[in-house]
Amino acid sequence: MRVLSADWVLPVDRAPVHDGAVAIDEAGVIAAVGPSSELGAGERFESGVIMPGFVNAHSHLEYAVYAGFGDGFPFAPWIALHIERKSRLGIDEMEAIARSGAAASLASGVTTVGDASFSGAAATACAELGLRAIVYLEVFGPGTAQVAERFEANRDRVADAWSDRVRLGVSPHSLYSASLELWEAAAALGLPMMTHLAESAAEVEWIRERTGTFAAFPLGLDPSSIGLAAELGLLTPRLVAAHCVHLTDEETALLAEHDVAVVHCPRSNALLGCGVAPLDGLRARGLRVGLGTDSPASTPSFDMFEELRFALMTARARAHDPQALTTAGALELATLGGARALGLEHEVGSLTPGKQADLAIVSLEGTPFDPVEDPVTALVLGGSPDRVAATLVSGRERYRKGSTEWRELTDAARSARSHMLR
Repeated sequence: MRVLSADWVLPVDRAPVHDGAVAIDEAGVIAAVGPSSELGAGERFESGVIMPGFVNAHSHLEYAVYAGFGDGFPFAPWIALHIERKSRLGIDEMEAIARSGAAASLASGVTTVGDASFSGAAATACAELGLRAIVYLEVFGPGTAQVAERFEANRDRVADAWSDRVRLGVSPHSLYSASLELWEAAAALGLPMMTHLAESAAEVEWIRERTGTFAAFPLGLDPSSIGLAAELGLLTPRLVAAHCVHLTDEETALLAEHDVAVVHCPRSNALLGCGVAPLDGLRARGLRVGLGTDSPASTPSFDMFEELRFALMTARARAHDPQALTTAGALELATLGGARALGLEHEVGSLTPGKQADLAIVSLEGTPFDPVEDPVTALVLGGSPDRVAATLVSGRERYRKGSTEWRELTDAARSARSHMLR
């Protein structure tokens, strides 16, 4: 039995434990959570907080080095630039970038990702570096051919990656870039599903009016509405919808009726000029809502601390109310909320006996919140990746500050970025 202790343990699903400890059994499962006076001090982290590992419910690890491409472009031309630059890469470069993204995630206290993967490289990266994941292989375009041509080919190419820790999903990219026939073929696979939904004003204008900037791009299919997707039975609890910035009340009601999960990506939405998603309205409808960084293609990093702070600030600003989202609510979005969105809440997302020992240890020493009055507020407002002391997945240490180095991964990813810039 391994015991970790710190000044505070934040289970998320119950009150913080002062001078707390977490006991982990030989199978990498949480055996007990409680005061260190009862469980023992074990390995002690002074001025530290032990928390559930972050669940980044919408990421693109394969875009880890795409930062700044097309900054300030309107949404449709921004996507076009990324497609063009991505076409310059081979699979080895995509895998190098994905490994870099997985490493950056672990170093930031992320233990689980819901990753939309263009090539499947994210599955290999997560398997190799120890990150827990549902990897949703993306499909695009008209007809159904991409189920065999893309999904099955990518699934089989990374066959060695699939396990209880790295699971397979499918992602019809969106209602404007994947036909309803392709959606139906993807749904027939019976796998977890992810899509991008109502992200930008340009997208919804194209879907609803067939006008706007998307009209200039040869997408090769007629876009479909949320209502039509519902009529065809494509809205299900297996579906995770990222963004959801520009939903009508009727569309929000449809998502709630069919128990579709939503991933809030506030930094991406803001930096791309897409707007601020109605987080309060989504939660009021009873939707399962998690938090996601999207990717450095649209945000600077996989930093979940920044993401949850931005979620906090934008929710309060939108509502003109400091109670619109509490620090405890923000932390739940980034942990247990994300686990619920991905259907993993019985395995991860809180420090609960019987769940996987996926956790991060964060130092608050030297922050403006030290000595700590409220550990949740101190963590949410004062935490950062450079304060992550260690990250464990199923009780196994996958990152330790000062001893874990990924220089070769970083160099290979930088080389791939250079290739895209030529």
